[in-house]
Amino acid sequence: MAKKRKVNNLMALAVLGVVIMRPMHRYEIATMLKAFGKDRDMGVKWGSLYTVVDNLRKAGFLEIVGSERAGARPERTIYQITEAGRAELFDWTREVIAEPEPEQLRFVAGLSLLSTIPPDDVIDLLGSRIEALRRAIEAETAEVDQLLRDDLPRLFLVENQYRIAMLEAEANWAEALRKELVDGSFPGVDQWRQFHVDGLPPPEVIQQAERSFAAERDSS
Repeated sequence: MAKKRKVNNLMALAVLGVVIMRPMHRYEIATMLKAFGKDRDMGVKWGSLYTVVDNLRKAGFLEIVGSERAGARPERTIYQITEAGRAELFDWTREVIAEPEPEQLRFVAGLSLLSTIPPDDVIDLLGSRIEALRRAIEAETAEVDQLLRDDLPRLFLVENQYRIAMLEAEANWAEALRKELVDGSFPGVDQWRQFHVDGLPPPEVIQQAERSFAAERDSS
């Protein structure tokens, strides 16, 4: 089970992961997060960087070690990771690797409402998604291949390779679902299509769904 942490968002973990290299100010932190692709890996929201850094300081995971001024620019506060911050980084990283945690995904939300769209429209929508996924896979694979040719150790690319694997799995799953809709082998697809001709599901389908949900609720 995930621990309740003093600062509990992936952006904080990303910040600790770059500040461990050396002391730096917030602009440097942002630059390093971008350079290492953490904005893509961890859904970094740049507008909250200052708040996250300050919260890490208040929690005792970062400390102020000085400041610097370049020309006419405002003075910049420099932060370094504390021993408590190192312990938090190591423990938190172990947790996110070892313990699966359900994620709220937009695609899952859409799939849960699939019946509200006619199956023939779903076929077209899935086709568009599959094309976009294949483009993303091609681009990500090309980037990884180039970085490997540039002798970047694979240790720093495992998250990219995981992302490719997840994209491929999603594309393959979506293609299989689309094929079932196209060839008519998806159970109840004709009834589903008729829902949208009639304007609503027949009462027996609604009752069956309600019974199933009630049984699932009672068993949990």
